[in-house]
Amino acid sequence: MKEWRTQRLHDGSKASTVNRDETVISSMFRVLIDANEYYGDNPIRSLSALKEKTPEMTYLTSEEIARLLEATEGDAQRITILCLSTGARWGEATSLKAEHIQHKRATFTETKNGKVRSVPISDEVIKAVKIKASGTLFNVNYSEYRKMLREVKPDLPKGQAAHVLRHTFAAHFMINGGNILTLQKIMGHANIQQTMTYAHLAPDYLQDAIALNPLRGNIHIPSTLMGSNG
Repeated sequence: MKEWRTQRLHDGSKASTVNRDETVISSMFRVLIDANEYYGDNPIRSLSALKEKTPEMTYLTSEEIARLLEATEGDAQRITILCLSTGARWGEATSLKAEHIQHKRATFTETKNGKVRSVPISDEVIKAVKIKASGTLFNVNYSEYRKMLREVKPDLPKGQAAHVLRHTFAAHFMINGGNILTLQKIMGHANIQQTMTYAHLAPDYLQDAIALNPLRGNIHIPSTLMGSNG
């Protein structure tokens, strides 16, 4: 199994991908062992999980958002508006049907963790994206959209592409003073650690470091202190 793991990494698979695959394989062996269909040891159990590198996170600035909206039209523009308004993943957005937009909420059913998630949206966004009464709302060529994104933001990290729209929603949510726990619910993260990636963007993030440090944010040294040190 070590050789298989090494080959996967050599072929370009990420550590997170290999870890997920090994979890599935380990579960398969466990089922076979419990069913007395396999009598050896679970070959995955002896392997420790690979250390996963935290992926680089970037997002679109307000100016880049404006350029992207100007560069898109039709379904491409509408799906951009939806993703930037809800933090939806690309797959969640492309599977969204008109029937899923009701009562000023967009409800995503095809989610990564399988849990249905609803996000409030404004009347203006509904008017822009819900252009028919039923059926899927967007038909966008992903390859062409990805090229358009890279024209707007050439320094996008490898493999991120349309996921930058989700990052952009979360980043601006925190920059604008959003609550980290609310963001977790909107994004559908299983644990708060995933959402904490965006915490440093909050305007008051760790501001107590200035207010509560020994110098209180000042560099003036009182004369009484200078005299006592003399």
